[in-house]
Order: sequence, then C-alpha cells, then structure tokens
Amino acid sequence: MTNKQAVILKQGNLFEVDSPLHGKVRGERSVMDFPFFALSKVAVLKPLDYKLGNVSIQIRPSATGIATMYDKEIILYIASLMAQEIGRGGEVDQEFTFTAHDFFRITGVARPGKRDYQRFTDALERLQGTQIKTNIQTGSQIDRGWFSWLSEAAANYTRLPNGEEQLRNVKVRLCAWLHRAIQRDGHIYSYHHDYFRLGTIERRLYEIAHCHCDGEEVEMPLDLLSAKVGSTASLAKFKQHLKDVEADDRLPEYRVTLKDVIPAEGRTDSRGRRISKPDTVVLLAPRQKKPATAVLEATA
Repeated sequence: MTNKQAVILKQGNLFEVDSPLHGKVRGERSVMDFPFFALSKVAVLKPLDYKLGNVSIQIRPSATGIATMYDKEIILYIASLMAQEIGRGGEVDQEFTFTAHDFFRITGVARPGKRDYQRFTDALERLQGTQIKTNIQTGSQIDRGWFSWLSEAAANYTRLPNGEEQLRNVKVRLCAWLHRAIQRDGHIYSYHHDYFRLGTIERRLYEIAHCHCDGEEVEMPLDLLSAKVGSTASLAKFKQHLKDVEADDRLPEYRVTLKDVIPAEGRTDSRGRRISKPDTVVLLAPRQKKPATAVLEATA
C-alpha cells in the first residue's frame, strides 16, 4: 500500500464532525460572569480561590498551569456547537468532534501555522488538566467534587505523503457541569466577533457587561469588579488598566467609565481621623440603549 493510499483510507475513517459552526459564538452565563480562567499568558501554577458573595470557586492548575482566557476560546466554541445543535432540535450529549480549521476560522486565525496548532493542543491539555470546584449549581444540581472542563480530549491526525502529521479533528467530552447549564438552564449569550481581538481583562469586562447591562448602565465598586474579573493585581494597577480601557474606548458594544464618589457615610481610619478619599466606581454602559418600551417589557 502506498503512502497516498494510506492517507485516503485514514481520512475515510475520520470521526463524524459537529462542525462547522454557523452563526455567532455563544457562551453560558455563569462561565461569563465569574472568573474561572487565568488572565496571564504566563503559566499560573498556584491554585486560585475566589469568594464572591455566596459564590465560591477553587481552581487547581494542571502540570502546565491553569487554563487561560485564551484557552477558554475552545470552551466557547464547544458551547456554540452545542447551542447550535439544540437550536436544530437534535439530541445533544457531552461528546463533540470538530475540526481545528473551523475553530481557527471562528476565532479569527486566518492562516494558522505550526505555532497556532501547538497552542491549540496545549490549550486542550490545560482544559483537561485544570480542576475546578464551585458551589454554583447548574441544572438544579451542585457538584461537590472537582471537575475538569474537558474530561476527555483526543486529537486525530492524518499522516501526509511527506511523513508529516496533520491535525484533522478533535474529539472532546464536555464536563457535566457546563453541559447541564447549557442544556437545562439555557442562559446563553451571543458574543461580538471582536471579542477575540481583545486582551484578557478587556474580555472579562465585556463578558461582565454583557451579563449585567440589560440595555441600561450598571455601576460596580472597583474592588467588586476586580474580583469578578479575576485580577490578582493591586487595586491601583487594576484602576490604571481600566483608565487605559476607558481612554482607548474599543470595547465592543459597551463603554467603561470610572467615577470617584464621596461616601454618603463618613469613614475614619485606625486613629479616628476622617477619611476624605473618594471611592472609585466603574460604570459599564451599552453603546446603544434599549428603547423605553423595550425596557418596560423586559422588566414587566
């Protein structure tokens, strides 16, 4: 058998794929609203713990670090495939098969090279290796133990006539926690196509605004927004970054504005001296507000 014949036979045995994805990228609300992914491109090898009100999130790293906001693109893509199939009225289980080519098309990588494919497979490894524990319930159920975003991830390669291997498609098994959220809860939001051009903090700001701005401006204290973003920087550095975001004003669909306010109630330091320093609040506002009638209908 020639190499060319071997290639043809192997291609004939490829998995039946769920791609291509048609329409917009979509995400599930809890994964948008809370900080489940590392912001840094540098490997985060220490566990992360978040406590936001009654919500707790614990994240343990894989051998190569905690799954990042860039790795999250794969989760968004899978969630979009699932939402697409639900929209068609089809049966949706936890296993999905898709081509790397379609993933790159959706995320805006026009001509993926060897380095892009390596990043892609590294991301699959982190998504499978990162462990999460949270009390956020999905589908009226709480998972008390640890889970990974992908319980399985297998890459299928084709050997080319020149002896090189080419990634054809990937078969993954999505965690039950997120599968239930998409299938039973149905809190699904569409993403703007410019999302993939943003940095990690800008992506989190977009997601939080997308969850909470229902056609109206939302105000958040600086420390609360920092926690929801998942920032590990000081509040001063985080505030400076927000000032840069405000000045650039390139967040799709939303604007970010910082405002200093004087607390209504006087505060004192440990020596009993009055604190006159204002608090910083962050305004997240849609670029286009809903008509008044639409707001009334939404709140009725």
